[in-house]
Amino acid sequence: MTPIRIGCAGWSIPRQHAGVFPGEGSTLERYARVFACVEINSSFYRPHRPTTWRRWAASVPADFRFAAKMPKAISHQCRLQACDGLVAAFLDQVAELGDRLGWLLLQLPPSLVFDATVAVPFFERLRERHDGPLACEPRHPSWFRADVDRALRELGISRVAADPARVPRAAVPGGDRSRVYVRLHGSPRMYYDAYAPDVLERWARRLQRAPQAWCIFDNTTLGHATGDALVLQQMVEG
Repeated sequence: MTPIRIGCAGWSIPRQHAGVFPGEGSTLERYARVFACVEINSSFYRPHRPTTWRRWAASVPADFRFAAKMPKAISHQCRLQACDGLVAAFLDQVAELGDRLGWLLLQLPPSLVFDATVAVPFFERLRERHDGPLACEPRHPSWFRADVDRALRELGISRVAADPARVPRAAVPGGDRSRVYVRLHGSPRMYYDAYAPDVLERWARRLQRAPQAWCIFDNTTLGHATGDALVLQQMVEG
């Protein structure tokens, strides 16, 4: 497995960076010639047909990987409860990616407090069905305690390192640290602002110390995710 993969939340190519993605083919095909991974965020909002997942898998090189964001119906509406059918349906969908599936990403609502009687059984049932890399991005402070970190680690779940961090510990990976998943949302304005070179240099050093790492840029509103990912990729490769 590639030790470090850098990509974006979605594979749109901003006009200002189009020259870095030359050649024929779909936007995804051009994107996948430059980056080794991408995060599918649209699956958070709606299901996709099996043919769509298969088309995506067929559009990328053999060593390219997708992260698929779990539906908000699971995380935000059901809040991890009474959602076994939704989980099973989602896993059936992403199975169409075959070996191009890298991570599953579960982003939790900021209001979701950690409750061991809810979260642990949910993750146990999920782990019975899926043994691949799984990243959880909690946003309530209760998820950043040592006992929660230990529970995630025992389940083989990586806690996302996020920027901006809602609490200090949210900036560093947690849970299963053998695989690291980083989500950079833009700072100081989330989703809008680009990162300064010195900030990207610090992330490059952190990624290089991890056994395996993904770094996804989510500051896509003004197209900065692509530029930041290109710069960070050059830093890591250099």
